[in-house]
Amino acid sequence: MEFKRYNTFEELANYKQDWHSLLTQSASHVPFLTYEYLKTWWETRGGGEWELDSQLVLVAAFQEDRLVGIAPLFYSINILGKPALMFVGAIEVSDFLDFIVKPEDLQTFTKGLIDFLLNSDLPPWEVLDLYNLLEESPTLSVLKSEAETRGWKHQEIHLQPSPYIPLPGDFETYLAQIDKKQRHEIRRKLRNVDQSLAEPGLYFTEAEENLEADVQVFIDMMAQDPNKRDFLTDAMCQHIHNTARLAFEQGWLQLAFFTLDGEKAAANLSFNFNDRLWLYNSGWEWEYRDYSPGWVLLAYLIEWAAENGIREFDFMRGDEPYKYKFGGIDRHVYRVTVERE
Repeated sequence: MEFKRYNTFEELANYKQDWHSLLTQSASHVPFLTYEYLKTWWETRGGGEWELDSQLVLVAAFQEDRLVGIAPLFYSINILGKPALMFVGAIEVSDFLDFIVKPEDLQTFTKGLIDFLLNSDLPPWEVLDLYNLLEESPTLSVLKSEAETRGWKHQEIHLQPSPYIPLPGDFETYLAQIDKKQRHEIRRKLRNVDQSLAEPGLYFTEAEENLEADVQVFIDMMAQDPNKRDFLTDAMCQHIHNTARLAFEQGWLQLAFFTLDGEKAAANLSFNFNDRLWLYNSGWEWEYRDYSPGWVLLAYLIEWAAENGIREFDFMRGDEPYKYKFGGIDRHVYRVTVERE
C-alpha cells in the first residue's frame, strides 16, 4: 500500500465516490464516517469541541491508484494533555468512528499507516487516541496486536453502551417482543393521546424551504432540557444546522415531529442510513408534558420504521432508561489508546 497525507477535505473531493464505495465495504458502515459528515464536523471542530488550530491529518492508502483505506485523523492535545492523533469526529457528537477499510485489508493497512505516521512530517504526536469504536469492529483486536508487536502501551477503555432494537416488519410484532409491562405502558400513552381532545399527528421535514426553521424549532426544544441547555453553544447550534443540512442534501435526514392540533410538541432528529434509523437527538415542548410527547413520538417513529423497511433502530450512545423500556439491546463503544515508546 502507498500512503498519502492530505491537509484538507477538498484535496480528497475527487475520491468521494471511492470513499463512499469503500465505506459500504468497511466494518463500520455508519453515517459518521461519510465524507460529507466528517468534512462538516471539521468546519466547526465538532461544534467547538476542539480548537480551530487543530491540524487535519487525512491519510489515504492506495494500491495501483485504487483507494483501499482511509484514516480520518487530526492532531491536537487530548484530554490528558498529550499530543495525540485522533479520529476526526471525536468525541461528543459522532457516536461511532473507525478506519475506513475492508476487514480483510485492515491488518496490512494499520501496520502501514503507523509506519507512515512515524516517518511523516507530522507534529510530534505521542499517542493514537481513538474514540467511539464499536465492540464488533475488528480494529480493536488489530490495534492491540500491532501495539504488542511494537512493544507499545495499549489500553482499551469501555466508554458507553449503545442500545439498539432489531425491527420486524410491523409494529405489533415489535411490541410483542418487548417486556409486557413496557408494552402496556407504550399502549397506554398512545391511547391517552388518541382519546384526548387534541388531534395527534406525525410530521416529517421534507421541503427544503422548511428545513432551517424546523431545525431551529428542534434546537429550541432541546434547550428546554436543563441538561442540554449548556451544551447548545452558538458553535454547537451551527454544527446541528450544518449536519441537518448535509443529511437533507444526501437524502438521509429524518427530522420528525409529533404534533397536537398542528402544533409541534416533540422532535427527533435521526439519520435514515444503511437500512437503519439512527436517533441522533431529541427534544420536546414542556407545556405538552401531560401527553408524554417524547414517548409518543418515539413509538410513532418505531412504528414508521418497522413498516418502511428499516431493519434496526439505533438509539446510539448512552444508557438512558427510556432506551431499555423500548426494548433496547446493548452493544458497547470503546476508546483505544496506543502510546509510542
